[in-house]
Amino acid sequence: MSTEVGVRAGRVSGRATVVTGAAKGIGRAVARLFAAEGARLVLTDVDETGLAALRAELESAGAQVRVVVGDVSVAADARRMVQASVEAYGRIDTLVANAGIIPLQTVVEATPEDWDQVMAVDGRGMFLTCKYAIEEMTRTGGGSIVCLSSVSGLAGQAGQAAYGPAKFVATGLTKHLAVEWAAHGIRVNAVAPGTIRTDRVRQLVDEPGGPEYLDAIVLRHPLGRLGEPEEVANAILFLASDEASFVTGAVLPVDGGYLAQ
Repeated sequence: MSTEVGVRAGRVSGRATVVTGAAKGIGRAVARLFAAEGARLVLTDVDETGLAALRAELESAGAQVRVVVGDVSVAADARRMVQASVEAYGRIDTLVANAGIIPLQTVVEATPEDWDQVMAVDGRGMFLTCKYAIEEMTRTGGGSIVCLSSVSGLAGQAGQAAYGPAKFVATGLTKHLAVEWAAHGIRVNAVAPGTIRTDRVRQLVDEPGGPEYLDAIVLRHPLGRLGEPEEVANAILFLASDEASFVTGAVLPVDGGYLAQ
C-alpha cells in the first residue's frame, strides 16, 4: 500500500502540523499523507539523515516542510519542535505524538536503564510534546492531538514489560488531556496499532528468533496479516481532521482485530 505525495486541497489543508518520530515507519507515512492532504509540516526525529531525505521528497512535491533534529525526552528539544511550527506558520494546529522506541523484553531481561529509556522517550517525550503544543493551542483557539499508543497500551502482552506500560502512559495521557482541554477546543485522541510492518519489524526476519516471532504474531491478528504504516496514518488523519470533530478521548485500535478476541 502506498500514498502518492502531491499537495492538494485536502482534509488538513493549511494546518500547521508537527509530527514527531517522522524519519521512518508510521511517522514517515503520516508525513507523506498529511503533505498530500495539504498540511504545513514540521517533522522531527533524532535521525537527521532520514529527516533530510524525507524533507527533500516532500518539498519536491510542493509541500511546506520544516525539520527539527531533536529528542522528545529533552524538554528544550520538545519545546523547539513546537516553536518551529509557531515561527514558520504562526501557530500549531495539529500534533502527531509518534516518537517512540520498542524494546521487546521480559521483566527479568529488562534492566532499570531499559525501563528509564523507554519511559523517557515513549512517556516523558509524549508528555512534553503534548504540554508545549497545548500551551500554544490555547492561544490560537484550539487544535487536535493524536498520540501513538498500542494494543500493548490497552492489553497485556508477554515480552513487553517496559514498552507495554509506556504505552499505557500514552493511553492514559490521551484520556486525561481530552477531558482537561476540551473546553479550550483541543481534541486529544490516540491510535492503538497492532503489529505494523515498519522498518524495525521488517528487520526481524534477519534476527535470531525473528521469523518465528513474526509467524506467531501474525496468527494473533484475525485478519491474518500485519498492518502497514499507511493504514495507521489513515486513522491518524481521520482523528486529526474535522471528520472527527465530535471525537475526543478515543483510543482507536488499528490492529487487524487483535483486541476483539
